[in-house]
Amino acid sequence: MISPWEKAFNYAFLTLLAALVLFPVAWILGVAVSPAVSGRLDLGHPQWSNFAEAWRQAGLSHFLKSSLIITGTAVAVSTVLAVLSGYAFGVLGVVGEKLLFPLMLFGIMIPLEAIVVPLYYDFQWQGLTDTYQGIILAHVGTGVSFGAFWMRAAFRTVPFSIGESAQVDGAGTWTALWRIYLPISRPAIVTFVLLNFMWTWNDYFLSLILISDPAHQPMTLGLGAFSGRYLVHVNLLAAAAVLISVPVVGLYVFCQRQFIRGMLSGAVKG
Repeated sequence: MISPWEKAFNYAFLTLLAALVLFPVAWILGVAVSPAVSGRLDLGHPQWSNFAEAWRQAGLSHFLKSSLIITGTAVAVSTVLAVLSGYAFGVLGVVGEKLLFPLMLFGIMIPLEAIVVPLYYDFQWQGLTDTYQGIILAHVGTGVSFGAFWMRAAFRTVPFSIGESAQVDGAGTWTALWRIYLPISRPAIVTFVLLNFMWTWNDYFLSLILISDPAHQPMTLGLGAFSGRYLVHVNLLAAAAVLISVPVVGLYVFCQRQFIRGMLSGAVKG
């Protein structure tokens, strides 16, 4: 039983923590609608036109197309590979699992900075730099390791007796995956999609290394170029940053119930 003092302390601590997290967000939003270009907060005369002006001056329409192509394709391919590999490792018990799964986890343990130089030269040799195919392949390669780990753990939370019952009823491997494991593990899948979408959409480092052609650059690189050209217009930079973050925030708000369920129950068992 929690005492009233403990409950009050918990609420006070959580309120303080929420305030610390939300303060920078509120400040950026305030600067984004401020008329002053220096970044000084001025909410007396909010300029909502800053968003349209930032969108126009930064040319975000072009960069939005690239971000949608890169993020949409990478998330779709990564999700399919994560589900299939997680199902193979977590349910089917593939031959050599004890060797293959630890090798798969190297993708999580090795930092990207350690492999980005050989990755760049390999992609350059294959003619994959400055292409959608190259950056998509890089994102899929960096995300599939976590996806396999995440979905393997999620599938292992499904009671083994359910899979046995499906086999007794004549369900094959693909039928069991489609009709049993996927519906039960939907929160974990939604969580992985949201996390992968956020990582890919917000990526700057990989795109900066692999894409120098403005025709294929995502919105994060567009914001970087906008920052270099209009460093004094802090209010427009803040407005552009807010616009870029809208898809991630909107997707989270739309799927937050599934996301929370997935975070709480998607990886309980290893």
